[in-house]
Amino acid sequence: MTHAVLRGDHHVHSTFSDDAVSTLAQNVDAAVAAGLTTLRLVDHVRQSTTWVPEYLAAVRALRVPDGLTVLSGVEAKILDAAGVLDIPVLPEGIDRILIADHQFPGTDGPLGPSTVRDRIAAGWAPDDVLDQFVDALIATMRRYPGNQLAHCFSILPKIGLSELDLGPERTQAWALAAAQTDTLVEVNEKWGCPGVEALSALRRAGGVIVASTDSHDAAEVGRYSRVIPLLDEVEAT
Repeated sequence: MTHAVLRGDHHVHSTFSDDAVSTLAQNVDAAVAAGLTTLRLVDHVRQSTTWVPEYLAAVRALRVPDGLTVLSGVEAKILDAAGVLDIPVLPEGIDRILIADHQFPGTDGPLGPSTVRDRIAAGWAPDDVLDQFVDALIATMRRYPGNQLAHCFSILPKIGLSELDLGPERTQAWALAAAQTDTLVEVNEKWGCPGVEALSALRRAGGVIVASTDSHDAAEVGRYSRVIPLLDEVEAT
């Protein structure tokens, strides 16, 4: 089955991220070679990041061939349960912020996965963990509307839980919040998430799904395998 969203890659890293190997221009060339029509260039930021103006200028200076639309973005982790992002003041021109669950949004700041697992083992009820997590995602979407969720739910296996543990009520609340806040939800090749239940709920809520490789090497841009069966199953539901 062919999916129109596969003509885009909405999460592609460059050497502005310290864990990526390809330049912005190499990513553009790879997108053209893959037959994409949309490419979102994205790099990691923190509150202390100072290079975003230079990054944005470099994106604007790219030679982009006809038929390809290049968009810009920055990726920032959720810091806490109130939905605050680890992000600097951004100049005009960044198209979307990618909201990432790199760590667990604790009440007083981010928690590493091992800390959360330890607290679950010590008695923190999984239902309470999931409530706090989904509430934080919703709070972030409402605090920063019009952006994009990056590899959403990727932290759950790291803390010993899964998307299936979310249940329909939490999943529906998350999907409705995404639709209501104009938050794009990427289905992520690298992490294979969100899964079918979440994507189906999002579609029922009227939300928008985009595809992403989360590539850190231009050779991965626009190359999908894990995403395709997820989208096929959503279409079949």
